[in-house]
Amino acid sequence: MHINPAANEASPWYTHRWPWLLMLGPVTVLVGGAFATWLALGHPDAMVVDDYYKQGKAINQDLRRDRVASAMQLALQLRYEGGRLQGRITSFGRPLAVPFTVRLAHPTLPQRDLSLLVRPDAEGAFSVSLPVLEQTHWQLAVEGNLRDWRLARSWDWPRQAALEIVADQP
Repeated sequence: MHINPAANEASPWYTHRWPWLLMLGPVTVLVGGAFATWLALGHPDAMVVDDYYKQGKAINQDLRRDRVASAMQLALQLRYEGGRLQGRITSFGRPLAVPFTVRLAHPTLPQRDLSLLVRPDAEGAFSVSLPVLEQTHWQLAVEGNLRDWRLARSWDWPRQAALEIVADQP
């Protein structure tokens, strides 16, 4: 028996701190789940491909182009300075003066990939204007205009100021 009659009256649940403290965990999980859902739906993974069979066939095609580059004994030297990609390309030790494409693939963001059409002079030298390169680990692919040969390598710019790619010997 209580001496104070007011002690028999229970105060409403929301005036106590314990229900709020116990609800904090599930509310945190709900907010975190909503954020994870928004993140997953708003930023799709760009590295997942839809057609694996087609990608597998493309890998075989790339290997054929690598073998053609080896048969041509292609060599490429390049460097990036002052907003320009400069270099020289040779075949059998002689200058190669045919147009080709340089593709710089960003490791995670395909919208930052770059594709440049290069027209070397009679000495195989070229210089192409290029926007400021992001400091990252680029994947570089140099391809003939007919996509008949390919040189590929990763390029950790700016740690590697200059890059040389020599096709493997057959």
